[in-house]
Amino acid sequence: MLSTRHGVRPLGAADLGAFLELTGRDPVVNVFADYRARTTNLEPRWLGGEMWGRYADGQLVAACHVGANLVPIGASPDDARAFAERALARGRTVSTIVGPHEPVQEFWNGVADSWGRPRELRWQQPHLEMTGPPEIEPDPRVRRTTRQDMPELYPACVAMYTEEVGVSPEQGGGAELYRARVTQLMNRGWSFAAFEGDRLVFKAEVACASPYAAQIQGVWVPPDHRGQGLAESGMAAVVELVRTEVAPVVSLYVNEWNEPARRAYHRVGFRETARFSTVMF
Repeated sequence: MLSTRHGVRPLGAADLGAFLELTGRDPVVNVFADYRARTTNLEPRWLGGEMWGRYADGQLVAACHVGANLVPIGASPDDARAFAERALARGRTVSTIVGPHEPVQEFWNGVADSWGRPRELRWQQPHLEMTGPPEIEPDPRVRRTTRQDMPELYPACVAMYTEEVGVSPEQGGGAELYRARVTQLMNRGWSFAAFEGDRLVFKAEVACASPYAAQIQGVWVPPDHRGQGLAESGMAAVVELVRTEVAPVVSLYVNEWNEPARRAYHRVGFRETARFSTVMF
């Protein structure tokens, strides 16, 4: 049974094939949704939320991930408005709305009056991709991190998150959960860093990956080491490692106002393919 006149209903394991067909229409932009589907089989208990699907003439035409993050997938403006209507019926349970600009904006327009003032709006975040080797020399010191690196790595992750998001991930007793996330990425081989002696001077992680793409997050250089090209050469090394061992395309999205980061990524070889938006509560 469809739950609204707009043909929106929660998806489950039986819908996995149709869902992966949907994400496969733009597999790099949709890497987060593809990764979540493959690792949870669309089971709500593993998703920690729901995946909504919108149907037209019996076909899945759009979806929306609703967990800690709300992410529209393959959604037209009309699809986004339908998802907003369903979201209004349940109230806000998410901490972030993120995804391609147009559906995020349409969704936000539909819920803004009821969901309250967000902590921050980031409307035009360039989404960047690399499909080939880096255009500059990689830093040979970049390697996967290990548990022995945690005394340097964990504080760097906290510093990066706080600088990027505006609040500490340890706020409200979140330290244990955040440390577990850092450790999880390390155990998957998705955490990379460069060191000068015992000092961490660059780090980055793979946030999610599919057979088609990997999305990078958490790129960070200590403030006293910035301006030395460490982000460029570090990212070149990460691109080389990830394209060889994780997925053939590397992507990320960056704040429009972060000109130093955008210049660094451009020098490495990243090119803009879309615009993302983020609404943070």
